[in-house]
Amino acid sequence: MKSLSVLEVLDVLSRKKMRIFTPEEFRRLFRVTQRAAQEFIKDHTQDLFIKIRNGLYALRSDPPHELEIANRIYSPSYISMEYALAYYRFIPETVYTVTSVTTKITREFTVQGKSYEYSRIKRKAYTGYHLVKEGQTNILMAVPEKALVDYCYFVDLRLKSLNERLRVKKADAKEVLRYARLFGRESLLKLVREIL
Repeated sequence: MKSLSVLEVLDVLSRKKMRIFTPEEFRRLFRVTQRAAQEFIKDHTQDLFIKIRNGLYALRSDPPHELEIANRIYSPSYISMEYALAYYRFIPETVYTVTSVTTKITREFTVQGKSYEYSRIKRKAYTGYHLVKEGQTNILMAVPEKALVDYCYFVDLRLKSLNERLRVKKADAKEVLRYARLFGRESLLKLVREIL
């Protein structure tokens, strides 16, 4: 069985820019057995690694950005709604919870004191996201118009309340309506038209 040195592990993970990983990804990268990978990670969780949640770890020396964590702790998902709207300056407030949408059941996680919310949408509406460069990492985030529609969808369902300071002048109305139609709700289309 191949033995791993701490320096080798740090060097390889850093070179490969793997700041966040599963034991299976670790096992494949270092070509060790599943048991060896799990034992190495367990033995070094205090000094080298941070346990993000069961089965997901990060480098302590180069911790991942909160948005990278958001994309990895529950997938498939992409960052949307309030967090993305603040990112694009559609709302003036700072948002402290990272909000995402998913095709899986709605969930909420707290990782290192940070809150992550995942809200379920239809598979048909799971589109309208792109890669955004955040530091050295690419993050999946809704385009501005889709973030607005995702948010409005949950307002329409009465699961969120409409932010009175929403600024949508920069939004492409045609794109907003195109995304809204994916949800198949006349009430959502009506709400979106009122906002635009």
